[in-house]
Amino acid sequence: MKLLRHGAVGAEKPGLMATDGTIRDLSGHLPHGHADLDGAMLSPAALAAIAAIDSGSLPVVAAGTRLGPCVANVGQFVAIGLNFSDHAAEAGMAVPTEPIMFMKANGSICGPNDDVIKPPHSIKLDWEVELGIVIGTKAQYIEEADAFKHVAGYCLVNDVSERNFQLERGGTWSKGKGAETFGPIGPWMVTKDEVGDPQDLEMWLDLNGEKAQRGNTKTMVFGVAQLVAYVSHYMTLFPGDVITTGTPPGVGMGMKPPRFLNPGDVMTLGIDKLGEQRQRVVAWHR
Repeated sequence: MKLLRHGAVGAEKPGLMATDGTIRDLSGHLPHGHADLDGAMLSPAALAAIAAIDSGSLPVVAAGTRLGPCVANVGQFVAIGLNFSDHAAEAGMAVPTEPIMFMKANGSICGPNDDVIKPPHSIKLDWEVELGIVIGTKAQYIEEADAFKHVAGYCLVNDVSERNFQLERGGTWSKGKGAETFGPIGPWMVTKDEVGDPQDLEMWLDLNGEKAQRGNTKTMVFGVAQLVAYVSHYMTLFPGDVITTGTPPGVGMGMKPPRFLNPGDVMTLGIDKLGEQRQRVVAWHR
């Protein structure tokens, strides 16, 4: 099942992709009168109730309607760094022996095709195609064997990063990860039953139509189950939280010479079974 949110910024409505490939409006059809696709709608019971709806009976959403972030009211946006050994190599950093955790600000979350805003004073704006894990049930001090019980599904994430802010301005990585529009998620959340094995998904990102990133989730240093369990020992994960799990090689920082984003550049990216995104870079203005 592919769940999504459609409509203008701040006025998104819940929806899904029907079996005929059309986007349908779920407004007024969510369990218990719920209005949006937030954590409360990601439990096994809620997802089963949504799956039981006859999608063909739902109103069709007009073609070209904006898609918003696929999960509403994300509580925690957790990120994992250097989780592909070949990306660590291009960054000139050691492969971690434990997951590197940092946080992306919730204010960075935006729709999958929204413009990415280049902050003032940004000089090293970069891209990262990543697999996002969407939490469905509370996870606290869990074991790896139980991790998938707590996963609702997966989504595509672009972990947009400002490398100067992240690596050269002191403090934590979060400084270069949290600006507005630095976290496109979607176009939809795909439930875990439809994705199957999350450790064999092709990943790609092109810049202005030219190849940049290519990879597969099977080369992640720490897999989905390991990450969910690990993070749960350092913070409680709640329904609707998102963990973005690292990127394969091909980022701008690793190119020779490095290549960074400027207004007018266009990123297109995708992951098998999870859809595609497209973002145009624009300059910040008041």
